[in-house]
Amino acid sequence: MRTHTLLSGLCLPVRPVLNIGILAHVDAGKTSLTERLLFDTGAIDRLGSVDAGSTRTDSGELERRRGITIRTAVAPFRVGGLRVNLVDTPGHSDFIAEVERALGVLDAAVLVLSAVEGVQAQTRVLMKTLRRLRLPTLLFVNKTDRAGAREAETLAAVRRRLTPHVIPMGTVRGIGTPGARTVPGSYEDAAFREAVAEVLAEHDDALLAALVEDRPVTPFELREALARQTAQGLVHPVHFGSAVSGEGVAGLIDGMVHHLPPARGGSGREATGTVFAVDRGPSGEKTAYLRLFSGAVSERDRVTLHRQEPGGGRTEHTGRVTSLVAVEAGEPGTARRRATAGDIARIKGLAEVRVGDRLGPAREGAQTPHFAPPGLEAVVRPVRPGDAARLHAALTALADQDPLIGTRALPAGGGTSVLLYGEVQKEIVAATLAEEFGVDAVFEPSSTVHRERVTGTGEAYEEIGRHGGQAFWATVGLRVEPGAPDAGTVFRRETELGALPLAFDRAIEETVHRTLAQGLYGWPVAGCVVTLTRSGFAAPVSTAADFRRLTPLVLMAALAEAGTRVYEPCHAYELEAPADTLSAVTGLLAGLGAAVHDTAVGPEVCVLKGTVPARSAPDAERRLPALTRGEGVWWTLPAADRPCEGRPPVRPRTDGNPLNRAAYLRHLTAARNGAPSGASDGAAPADRA
Repeated sequence: MRTHTLLSGLCLPVRPVLNIGILAHVDAGKTSLTERLLFDTGAIDRLGSVDAGSTRTDSGELERRRGITIRTAVAPFRVGGLRVNLVDTPGHSDFIAEVERALGVLDAAVLVLSAVEGVQAQTRVLMKTLRRLRLPTLLFVNKTDRAGAREAETLAAVRRRLTPHVIPMGTVRGIGTPGARTVPGSYEDAAFREAVAEVLAEHDDALLAALVEDRPVTPFELREALARQTAQGLVHPVHFGSAVSGEGVAGLIDGMVHHLPPARGGSGREATGTVFAVDRGPSGEKTAYLRLFSGAVSERDRVTLHRQEPGGGRTEHTGRVTSLVAVEAGEPGTARRRATAGDIARIKGLAEVRVGDRLGPAREGAQTPHFAPPGLEAVVRPVRPGDAARLHAALTALADQDPLIGTRALPAGGGTSVLLYGEVQKEIVAATLAEEFGVDAVFEPSSTVHRERVTGTGEAYEEIGRHGGQAFWATVGLRVEPGAPDAGTVFRRETELGALPLAFDRAIEETVHRTLAQGLYGWPVAGCVVTLTRSGFAAPVSTAADFRRLTPLVLMAALAEAGTRVYEPCHAYELEAPADTLSAVTGLLAGLGAAVHDTAVGPEVCVLKGTVPARSAPDAERRLPALTRGEGVWWTLPAADRPCEGRPPVRPRTDGNPLNRAAYLRHLTAARNGAPSGASDGAAPADRA
């Protein structure tokens, strides 16, 4: 039997571990269920309350005060020989980036929905993603003891709107009353066995043949088939209950143990893992949460973390682990200081760590986003002008916890821009800046983030000594051409491998990715291939800084020759609404610039599918309830961008504007002298001489 050594010197067997995410629409009772699971398994000795702000996973002051989950939290417990790490994720759609990161480290999930509100829009988004990932998922229908709770109607909605492949693991007596009781299904009951077998037979030919031939199927065979198909993400057991009263939670725990597969260790010895959360202590020290997929990490180990930057660039940083604790339920003094495959570990000592950093080679699919990136941008400024530097430092610190906010310092005291999912997230960021960093800030109205796409091919180069009076001891030639529409920037080389020292070559590549964060109109450039066609240096005077300063001039000249077009982000939508509201909702959609591609009208319900500009999606979501008597269900998913008509929108530049040589050289001179460089020339290409 495998063993591990504890800090106290004890030697205990390594037990299987299950990392399971708790996902839900906001207010479905997700955090209350997490609290109940911890209490019923003995991990905590008293129940916390969301209303009282005393839950274990919502530990931040903002979370406690607002009663919502903002940051992903991990809470461990044990069931027999199984170690379970519960990963509690936010329910509000503005914090979908937290869910995105959690999905990459989970072995399974519990999707929570309310027996009163039923299937919500966010529930559908989450379930579609879980099914696409084939992540083993149990459903827990919460709030069965609340007035208005429904069993048959909720199951029908689950089958219609989430997935038909569900198996109720029991029923509820007295649903909708404080005395509601969950009655688990029994394999000794012929009707229960038949209901289970009918669903499982859709994915099991042997079981289907037994049903057709009227041959008996044993309870053991059904249990085995249910566990196998659940582990494959083919079927989803449904448990009813109440997180408040505890009804049905024992059945859910039993389902976790018997129907969900524990973590599997990687076959290699090399340590691989993903950082999915970062906390900062009062002194600013970072604590990183690392899910390990293979190998092992111990205290005092030196590790190298890899990072994929926006646009496709990759960087790495190395540090020594000064403190490591493997997350698990246990008595004080028994903490493991070594993490192995399947574990989640709290790690300190990595000063440069940020969410999304990867330990070891990339796992297939690990970098594939499941949700849209932030679609809104807002400029934030300090209330007190003297706090500008502190504001930028605070936002940079927040970016370690959420890299998608994408801080961008604007020139000449113009504030800092951040990327956001919605207005609630903006409120949380403002409150965090005030309460945790002591910086009062104001946000300008949010605007949509556009993209630029390359329309042709362009080339440019500059050689050593021919830079219009500016001494760049470097030769750089670049070609720009269109790439895959949904890809980032791809960097290639036509120059001979080793023609440049590694530091110079890396400086060009990193600068290409950074520069294309602002295209001809100031927007990020998507789907672009950049090829290094010429290079040269003069030893010993050339430095990496020469290549970093020259590359933007050459790259933007090539991009200007190739040309770009600005695209507006769009969402694919699906709308279910009462049939008699069809005229009203189509009128609203037309007014918001949405296109309707498919319409299905039934006796009671109509379903519309199409695309809508991302800027209009929040308006549609806000206004539809009034038009549909609160019965409309609105769901969106990122779709292909569409080109902007007419004069393209322009975003102010922050890079000194390498499209204007004189302005860019002044910017470099000011930067070297430590003085502000002034505002960039933000005119569109067509306006420049």
